Amino acid sequence: MYYSFFEIFSIGVGPSSSHTVGPMRAAKRWLDSLHEQNLFEKVAKIDVVLYGSLALTGFGHGTVKAIVYGLMGLEAEAIDPEVPYVNAVEKDKMLHLGQERAIPFDLDKNVIFEKEIFLPEHSNGMRFKAFDAEGNLLSNEVYFSVGGGTVARQDEMAARCERDPYNVPYDFNSCQQLMALCAEHNLSIADLVFANEAALRPAEEVSAGIEKINRVMQNSLERGIKARGVLPGGLNIERRASKLYQRLEEKFLHNEFDPLDMIDWINLWGFAVAEENACGGQVVTAPTMGSAGIIPAVMRYYERFAHVRSPYSVAEGIKIFLLTASAICSLYRTNASISGAEVGCQGEVGVACSMAAAGLVAAMGGSNKQIENAAEIAMEHNLGLTCDPLSGLVQVPCIERNAMGAIKAVNSARLALRGTGQHVVSLDSVIKTMFDTGRDMHNKYKETSLGGLAVNVANC
Repeated sequence: MYYSFFEIFSIGVGPSSSHTVGPMRAAKRWLDSLHEQNLFEKVAKIDVVLYGSLALTGFGHGTVKAIVYGLMGLEAEAIDPEVPYVNAVEKDKMLHLGQERAIPFDLDKNVIFEKEIFLPEHSNGMRFKAFDAEGNLLSNEVYFSVGGGTVARQDEMAARCERDPYNVPYDFNSCQQLMALCAEHNLSIADLVFANEAALRPAEEVSAGIEKINRVMQNSLERGIKARGVLPGGLNIERRASKLYQRLEEKFLHNEFDPLDMIDWINLWGFAVAEENACGGQVVTAPTMGSAGIIPAVMRYYERFAHVRSPYSVAEGIKIFLLTASAICSLYRTNASISGAEVGCQGEVGVACSMAAAGLVAAMGGSNKQIENAAEIAMEHNLGLTCDPLSGLVQVPCIERNAMGAIKAVNSARLALRGTGQHVVSLDSVIKTMFDTGRDMHNKYKETSLGGLAVNVANC
């Protein structure tokens, strides 16, 4: 099933698309359903139950605050992370439901953590219950945050689809189908995606939306480069991007040449966005917030280092990059997952690396087969990557993984561009392998902080 560019790249606040943006959107969607059922005015009490990964790492990932944002009727794309929305709720134990009416709400009592229960549909489950003044149950709905900020109600999960298919001219369910459509209609992958998007909204709106996504990505990168201080959450990790930038600038001013400086620049850009995300700043899901630094870092590499060998202008190359990356992510969302709670970090950093490698090859003028090859190489060497964050925070090893993922994406692209596009392992087969690997992975390695680094590193 085709996933739109604007489902894959969406704007929100960190630190996690599945644990922050997804629960916020689920709460807002449930709030809207109360209005639709004419129940809103009757609500006197709300209970929210978090299950599985949301319960185990919810505090470190900002899930409780996200739930409050959604119940207040706030939108993920428009929320201002600098406004202390939750402080008043914590202090007064009152929630302004939909910003229309106040009801009692105690974060310690009305948000319930079921850490031992994993709902069968997905690890990121949440139940919303509303009661009237007499204690009668008005609404009881279960939602799941399935990755990248996307949510699905329990009845929608059986088909692994949170909506009806789009009516687009070039629908595809596999990379084989995508390649066949491109060959039949003499299209690049980017051209095909743009045609699909233009069937869903005016072409001018599509172009403006792509430019906005790129602008927000680059703004988060620039803020991350400038910001200093210690990341929130208790691990006392100092932000590293600004100091790395300062050292690179000093080397440039003193004409100190190091052939590997390019790697340091890519590391810097990956750190910058990942640190912004860890601080709850505004970033773009690419495809998730935990992996949001990889694509902006590789795009900045294209802009600063690689575009001189590209047949496109920087602006056109960035557009082609993002459209191509979107198609690759659509394949993963259709046939596997981008949720760390479902398949481990291979579904987040691995997919972002695959998207970035494909996008870079496209921006460099590579063929569709070379694009597939790059995407396959990138994922093949992320298979089995676990998600085991320290203290449930999107910091260790997440921030460094964004830098490493960006480096790996550039290398995958270079390998593909040096070849003819012929390869033994297809992208379809590596996507299936990733999903099989994720299903076989123990839950303690899938965003629960119950295994791996999360338990083997002292003082975490």
